[in-house]
Amino acid sequence: MSWREKGQRVRVLLLQADWYLCFGVVFLLCVLVGFAMVAMKLDTVLNDADALPIEAVAVKGERLYTEDSEIQVALQDLMERSFFSADVNQVQDALEALPWVYQASVRREWPAKLKIYLVEQKPVAHWNGDAWLNIYGEVFDAPIKEGIPNLPFLTGPEEQGKSVLTTYQQLGELLRINGFNLQSLSLSPRHAWHAELNNGIRLELGREDKMARVQRFIHVYPKLAQQDKQVATVDLRYDTGLAVGWDDAQKRAVN
Repeated sequence: MSWREKGQRVRVLLLQADWYLCFGVVFLLCVLVGFAMVAMKLDTVLNDADALPIEAVAVKGERLYTEDSEIQVALQDLMERSFFSADVNQVQDALEALPWVYQASVRREWPAKLKIYLVEQKPVAHWNGDAWLNIYGEVFDAPIKEGIPNLPFLTGPEEQGKSVLTTYQQLGELLRINGFNLQSLSLSPRHAWHAELNNGIRLELGREDKMARVQRFIHVYPKLAQQDKQVATVDLRYDTGLAVGWDDAQKRAVN
C-alpha cells in the first residue's frame, strides 16, 4: 500500500472518529436535558400544594394553656405548602413562639400527615410582676390563663431568676415543715433577701445566713404569737436576736 493510500485511510478513520464523538456528545446532551426536564417537573409536583397537600396534622402532648386556635394560626402558612415543601424547622419555630409552648417537635408521616408534639411551659412562680418562672428557673412571658394554680410571687434582678427560685424552694420547705407558708420572696439589687408569709408577716433576712435566720424566726415565733398584737415584720439581720414590728408600728426587741 502506497503512502497516498495510507493517508486516505487515516483520513477516513479520523472522520469516523469525529462522527462517533459528535454523536456521543449529542446523546449526552439529550440525556442531560431529559434529566433536567424530569427534575423540574418533579420539583413542580413536590411543591404543588394541590397535587401533594398536607391532609392531616396530629397534635399531641398535654396542653393546659395553649388553645387550638393559636396552633391553627401558627400553622396557617404551613397549610398553604405541599407535604414535601413544608419546612419542619420553620413550623417548629412558629410553634415555639407561642407564649405557653416550651418545646415543639415536628415530623412528616407518609403520605400526607404531619405529627406535632408539644411540651408546655410549667409555671412555678410569678416573676417581677408580669412574667413567669418555669420549673427550670427560666423566665418567660405569657398571658394569664384560667386554671393556673396560686403561685408564689418572686422578684429580683432579671438574671437571678434561677437563684431566687432555688432559694424560695429551700426556705419554703423549711417553713412548710414548721407550719408556715412562704408566699413571696424578693432579692434586692444589693442582694438582700425579703420574704413574706401567707399570714402577712414580712421577714427581713439580709444577705447572709438565710436558713439560719429563718430557723431563728421559727424558734422564737411561739413567743411572739402569745402577744396581744399582730406581728407585722421581723427583722432578722442581727447576729443574735431580732427586731419585731407590730401592726401598731411599735417595735420591741426580742433576745
